Amino acid sequence: MTRVYLDYNATAPLRPEALEAVTRACAMGGNPSSIHAAGRAARALVEQARTEVAALIGGPASTVVFTSGGTEANALAVDSAVATGSRRLIVSAIEHDSVLETAKASGMAVEILPVGADGLADLAWLSERLARWDAADGRPFVALMLANNETGVIQPVREASEIVRAAEGWLHVDAIQAAGKIATDSRALGADTLSTSAHKLGGPQGVGALTFGPRATLVRRQHGGGQERGRRAGTENVPGIAGFGAAAMAAMRDVNDQAPMRDIAAEQLKAQGAVVIAESSPRLPNTLCVATPGHPSDLQVMKLDLAGFMVSAGSACSSGKVKASHVLSAMGLGELAESAIRVSGGWGTTENDWAAFVDAWSEIRHAARRAPAA
Repeated sequence: MTRVYLDYNATAPLRPEALEAVTRACAMGGNPSSIHAAGRAARALVEQARTEVAALIGGPASTVVFTSGGTEANALAVDSAVATGSRRLIVSAIEHDSVLETAKASGMAVEILPVGADGLADLAWLSERLARWDAADGRPFVALMLANNETGVIQPVREASEIVRAAEGWLHVDAIQAAGKIATDSRALGADTLSTSAHKLGGPQGVGALTFGPRATLVRRQHGGGQERGRRAGTENVPGIAGFGAAAMAAMRDVNDQAPMRDIAAEQLKAQGAVVIAESSPRLPNTLCVATPGHPSDLQVMKLDLAGFMVSAGSACSSGKVKASHVLSAMGLGELAESAIRVSGGWGTTENDWAAFVDAWSEIRHAARRAPAA
């Protein structure tokens, strides 16, 4: 059976350039903190990758801190804000759990920035809330992702940054899904901190980065040596970092616009009764979140997998129970959220892949309609 991978938002297949960079780094050896030749060569790889990742997400290379992944990068931003005086955190309703759960675990008060049915953050709510901010709550901290991992909706981050800056707050932007898919410049966006992850754009798993601007102060949360300019202790993952840099360069160089293919597929699914989530909102060009009323998302994912197509559900499995996506619930989709799946392409996805997916989905849909009622 030919298998078609359409789950790039979960993790993208490793790009050939990244694999080559990882392999070379593994063969090289050397600790980048050592001062001998092997150490200096490893250090050169790390710093080259730092420059390459900075080119992808904006800002000087000196402000890029490598981490173990996007989750740690998000946690470093949230924890640093708390450590430097933020006592109340505003987190959008559609943030990834690595932001939501870190905020909740901080011990600080957490407020939710609502989103509309279109999946876009309510900036009027944010402006009104910051206008009556209590100085006793310290510096306002606001987390608003650049693009949502489930719906692909691109958030009005630049506009949000103007509101946050007027209140002298700290804006953290999770750009993990956006970087490498749309233009992502932390400085142009007005982000005080911005996170990204290698494996979402074709780099290796287990490496991410956080960049910070002049209004943010990072506080080391992982203690030990003086790596990453004293901001994150621990021997650097040289092969992973080298692969990250190579993937960043490839993503900037080889633009693969999935939007035309995605939109054709969306129209064909809509003609058969499917609902495209946040269709009118700006979205990542590779992402299609689509719901089929009456057809549970987990069953769709399983049936598509059996047919050779790998996609994700718009819901998460926790302790053996299917729980509706907090993102789709925040958009007020109700029962529709229970029938949503996410289809996401990327650097290796072809027009034929999208077309074949539509054919497989159609067969499954028709079979479900023909099935006798239980």
